[in-house]
Amino acid sequence: MAARTLVYLVRHGEQSSDETGPDPGLSELGRRQAHRLGQRLRAVPFDAVHHGPAARAAQTAQEIAAHLPGVAVHECRLAADVTPVPAAGRADQAVPQRYADFLDAVPAPERDPGAVRLRAAVDHWGQVGDADRYELVVTHNFVIGWFVRHALDAPFWRWLGLNQFNCGLTILQWRADAPPNLVSFNDIGHLPPGERGRTPTELLS
Repeated sequence: MAARTLVYLVRHGEQSSDETGPDPGLSELGRRQAHRLGQRLRAVPFDAVHHGPAARAAQTAQEIAAHLPGVAVHECRLAADVTPVPAAGRADQAVPQRYADFLDAVPAPERDPGAVRLRAAVDHWGQVGDADRYELVVTHNFVIGWFVRHALDAPFWRWLGLNQFNCGLTILQWRADAPPNLVSFNDIGHLPPGERGRTPTELLS
């Protein structure tokens, strides 16, 4: 069988509402969510744990990595919180009008015109080598939505509405002889009902 690359995508745990400043870390519930996920993933032979620069992503990665002894953890800007928006003049990237106001309001530092950064992230983690590889990426809701949209070969805008619970688990598989495969999406079997937080339909980022 051809070698596989499996990418485990995790939305960060619930962020704190008590911290002030632009980059809050995890709430107590968020830490419990990450701990539960770490327990679930402890048998997976990860090659590395990657996380975006936001405090909530870094803290989630550290909580999970406590259950993965010997696995390297590092920050990667490809896992940063960005929002794919249509590039100017690209008719193939047009979005339904009902989403236009939301995308127009995305702050400049968070905008990813044409999903250039997100396409680079897919290319980076979706590479297939000579041996099986397991990568854990702790990132954000829209980033995971884009990866799923890519795997399903859906329209540019269809990442919208593909929302995850905090510490929900999505798994994608790549092989050289096949298109990407969505193994699981927003799996929260490791989270008791009382620790799941807000429902995904209420989440925007």
